[in-house]
Amino acid sequence: MQIKAQQLAKSIGGNAIFTDISMEINAKERIALVGRNGSGKTTLFELLAGIEEPDAGIIIRTKNTQIGYLHQIPHYPDYKVYDVMNEGFSELHAMQQRLSALEQQLSDGADERVLRQYGELQEQFLESGGYDTESKIAAVANGLGLAALTNQLFESLSGGEKTKVMLAQLILRQPSVLLLDEPTNHLDLSAIEWLEHYLEYYSGTVVVISHDRQFLNHVVHKVYEIEDGVIWESKGDYDDYLRNKQAKMEQQFADYKEQQKKIQKIKESIRRLRQWANEASPPNPDLFRKAKMMEKMLERMELVKRPAAEKAMKLKLQANDRSGKRVFELSDVFHGYGDDILFADVELSVYWQDRLAIVGDNGTGKSTLLKILLGEIEPVSGEVRRGSNVKIGYLAQQFEGFDGNDRVIEAFRSTLSVTEGDARHLLAQFLFYGHDVFKRVKDLSGGEKMRLRLAQLMQEECNVLVLDEPTNHLDIESREVLEETLKNFNGTIIAISHDRYFLEKLFTKIAWIDGQTLTLHEGSYSWASEKHKLRSGALQG
Repeated sequence: MQIKAQQLAKSIGGNAIFTDISMEINAKERIALVGRNGSGKTTLFELLAGIEEPDAGIIIRTKNTQIGYLHQIPHYPDYKVYDVMNEGFSELHAMQQRLSALEQQLSDGADERVLRQYGELQEQFLESGGYDTESKIAAVANGLGLAALTNQLFESLSGGEKTKVMLAQLILRQPSVLLLDEPTNHLDLSAIEWLEHYLEYYSGTVVVISHDRQFLNHVVHKVYEIEDGVIWESKGDYDDYLRNKQAKMEQQFADYKEQQKKIQKIKESIRRLRQWANEASPPNPDLFRKAKMMEKMLERMELVKRPAAEKAMKLKLQANDRSGKRVFELSDVFHGYGDDILFADVELSVYWQDRLAIVGDNGTGKSTLLKILLGEIEPVSGEVRRGSNVKIGYLAQQFEGFDGNDRVIEAFRSTLSVTEGDARHLLAQFLFYGHDVFKRVKDLSGGEKMRLRLAQLMQEECNVLVLDEPTNHLDIESREVLEETLKNFNGTIIAISHDRYFLEKLFTKIAWIDGQTLTLHEGSYSWASEKHKLRSGALQG
């Protein structure tokens, strides 16, 4: 056992996040923490890491347990990315300074005791990989796609790039317990696969919060779910958790129905006993006593909670008016900026009811290609043709078109002609209830902004959906609702995504951008991925 939490309670701003959470984290375990947005997952991480203190309950950490948790981006003025990553070896650097001090003492004629200290410390430095720091930094930088940034100033990076650098630093530090909160955000497909492979051989313990279901299936062996302030444990990966949860809910509902039958029988028995007692002449006190005993038994009965119906988005999307057979056609398209070529000689045809995913590493031009299809960008050369009667619904990765000071209901109605009552009814289907509709857009979480944009998109008359990372920020339940809606959509879908579960479930054509080349694979994402790896291996060979 490395960390044990017992009966934790925590409130924020007067709202109880949870009141009785107990869990155990053992050495070398791979654990997922799942639950809806707002269920308290990040709060629990902060308690486990010692950043926050529980209102009640205790957390026991075994001696020498080092917890690595990225909870905020520190400032590193004048540090290059390489220097920030190198901070992951701060203990080794301190050891190296101590070795240098001992070397100076030895050169000044120190005694045998100092020589023994130096020998012991040098052996410890060697065993800890003190001479391998540069190669380790290079390996992690390559794996997470940071190699091109190592000489840039850390403060000049975007928020997503800084997060990746801090993840790299955390990995290089190698704490005994890694707490990873959405580690695959900002990572492209190859970096996600690298991280999975790295964690497979990581010597410590890993606890992860993630909405990436494929990542969870590949990494974890135990799942803790937080729901309504209660924690529940499931053995196995994410798919095992889904099966176990379904079985648990079915059993709970069966137990609930059985108990309700029993309660009704007891209540009927109490009613009859009282009736018979009253009808007796004189009234029978023994029957009254029996009825009273049965009432007390009912009061003491521990009630089985009825499984709550999960609140989920209600999406409905229909292409009422089809486009022509050919939706888009790109011929010999070339694009880049100055000397930086994104892609060249692109030939791509998109047909009515195609399910096309555009994939590739960050920076290869996926979003640029979408904007060329949308007509927002003109390619440097080549031809882009749009078919007849194409009506596009576009979901951008960045939340464009929102005025941050607008209320949710104002932003929603800005693109639709509906009454306030109808708007509130429609927004409720996207989990905006009551006063939620009066929140300012700038105060919404990423998931709430995505739900607001989806609410607008569902009201648009479109027969072609163009989606840029549509599952970003959505919790797992909302992703599943979106997937089911898109599966039943009778129009054309073109999407960029790093969510392999989403890609595998929906798409039958994969356009892979790599090395300025677009390769079209007719088939599932997993099939295309294998083809891409074989092709990449052949090119490297």
